[in-house]
Amino acid sequence: MKAIVCRHYNRPDLLRLEDVEKPTPGEGEVLIQVRAASLNAYDAGAMRGRPPIIRLVYGIRRPNTPCPGRDVAGRIESVGRGVTRLKPGDDVFGLCYGSLAEYARAPESAVVAKPASVSYEDAAVTPLAGLTALQGLRDAGRIQAGQRVLINGAAGGVGTFAVQIARALGGHVTGVCSTRNVEVVRSIGADRVMDYAREDFTRSGERYDLIYDLVANHSFSACRRVMNPKGVLVAAGVGGADGREFGRRLGRVLTGLLISRFASERMAFFVARRSPTDLVTLGDLLGARKVTPIIDSRHPLAEASEAFRRLMDGHARGKILVTVDSAP
Repeated sequence: MKAIVCRHYNRPDLLRLEDVEKPTPGEGEVLIQVRAASLNAYDAGAMRGRPPIIRLVYGIRRPNTPCPGRDVAGRIESVGRGVTRLKPGDDVFGLCYGSLAEYARAPESAVVAKPASVSYEDAAVTPLAGLTALQGLRDAGRIQAGQRVLINGAAGGVGTFAVQIARALGGHVTGVCSTRNVEVVRSIGADRVMDYAREDFTRSGERYDLIYDLVANHSFSACRRVMNPKGVLVAAGVGGADGREFGRRLGRVLTGLLISRFASERMAFFVARRSPTDLVTLGDLLGARKVTPIIDSRHPLAEASEAFRRLMDGHARGKILVTVDSAP
């Protein structure tokens, strides 16, 4: 089968499309014929080995898994022993091992049935970004209907999901983004949009019950100025697509967590977790058109290096899609 291979921590231009052995599903796993995949900052960090601490997980000198990619949508080709919920022929989406390939393995618990009304493309761009948005708002932020919610980084991969999910959960949403993305953020349901080039939300005079911070360009102390008593600032992750922001973001998170121990406002930090129940929730939101993914660009599998370059330039609007022509 054809697959994108990353045999050493490197730059996007060193990725190669190669013929590799088709994987076999192990116990509790399924084999997916990939139709579409998408990229996340997670994938860029794993490819480049940045920040260096992640090499403790992915491999010290080279990646343990040479094929990158986590988000996937496709059709079940075969199943391993012990799989009971899914069967060959089922259309699924979720998280897998090495989605930038014609076939990929996944734990049965990491994928769920794709709603028939949802395209492979929309399903493929949803898993990691959608889980991050949903769990950040609902679990870490404890969002309640009627609350005033600010999404800092509203035009990015997670941000475009967060705006729509916050609205679906009953929030009054303000989105912060660049000038060129104002209309996009407004079109997906933000009640108010701030252009950060013209307005600093920490000095706006407005008050918020929940700030979902995907950029980390303001300290917790600065954000407290616009938070209601007992308000929550949720910080998602500590690194961007190139891994160079790790130190700055981690410092702000640790400082914020310390200050929040002595303040009425609270800071919460979290990393998205795998959850089939939450994937089903996301599928329902997609099927009901309460969430419509924003796709920045589409790239065939052979041009995955260009997709990574687009991701790492930091200006993608929504998600970056990789299409895989593996259908017979």
